[in-house]
Amino acid sequence: MDISEEFDKITNNMDFYIEKLVDSGVAIVASVITLIVGLWLIKRVVKFITAYMDRKEFDPTLKPFLRDIINVGLRAMLIISVVGMLGVEMTSFIAVLGAAGLAVGLALQGSLSNFAGGVIVLILKPYKVGEFIEVGSVMGTVKEIQIFYTVLLSPDNKTITLPNGTMANTNIINYSRQGTRRLDMRFGVAYGTDAEKVKTILTDIAENDERVLKDKEPLIRMVEMGDSSVDYNFRVWVNGADYWPMYYDFNEKVYARFNKEGISIPFPQMDVHLFKKN
Repeated sequence: MDISEEFDKITNNMDFYIEKLVDSGVAIVASVITLIVGLWLIKRVVKFITAYMDRKEFDPTLKPFLRDIINVGLRAMLIISVVGMLGVEMTSFIAVLGAAGLAVGLALQGSLSNFAGGVIVLILKPYKVGEFIEVGSVMGTVKEIQIFYTVLLSPDNKTITLPNGTMANTNIINYSRQGTRRLDMRFGVAYGTDAEKVKTILTDIAENDERVLKDKEPLIRMVEMGDSSVDYNFRVWVNGADYWPMYYDFNEKVYARFNKEGISIPFPQMDVHLFKKN
C-alpha cells in the first residue's frame, strides 16, 4: 500500500469519526435542550393542572396526590425520550430499566408499601385533608396526603409525618367525620352529699349552655362509689368544634357551682383505725 492510499484511508476514517462526533454533539445538544424545555413545560403543566383543580374545587385530599403522580409520570416520559434521542436502543434501555426497577423495588419495599397505602387511603378515605384524627399515640389535623406520607399538624403546631403504609394498616380515630361528639366528664363529690342535689346542679349547667345540642338528652347519673368519692357521669352532645372549649368551661362551671352550693370535692384519703391490744 502506497502513501497516498494510506493517507486516503486515514482521511476517510477521520471524516467518519468527525461525522459521528458532530452527530453525537448535535444529539447531545438537542437532548439537553429537550430536557431543559421539557422540565420547564412540565412545571407549567403541573401548575396549570393545580390551578384547574383549585378552580373546580377538587377534593383537597386528591389534589397533592394527583399533582405528584402527574409530575413524576411526565418526568419519567421526558427522561425516556431524552435517552432515546441519545441513540440508546429503547428495547435494551427498557430491559435495563426493568432490571433496575426490580432491584430498586426490592430495596425500597417500604416505600412501595407506602405508595400502595396512599392509594388505599385515597380510595377508602378514612380521613381527608382538614380532618382531625388520632393514630396510635399521635393526633393532629391532616395537612396533606402525599404519595408516600401523610402530614399532620398537631394542636401545639408540630408537623407529624406518618408513612401511608402504616396509615392503611392501623386503627385511625377520626374526630371530624361525624360533626358532633359526646362530651364525657366525671365529677366526684364527698360521701353524704345529696345525690338529687348534685344531679340537679349538673343538669342545670347543661341546660343553660346554648352550645349543648338539644336534640339529644344529656346523661347525668351516679356511676361509682369509689374509695374517696361518689362519682357522677356527665355526658352531653356538642359540635366537634366546641368540644375542647366546653370541656374546660364545664370544669370551671361545675367547680364554681359546687363551691357555691357547699358541695365538697374530696381528695384521695384513707381512714386508719387503731386497735389497742389488751
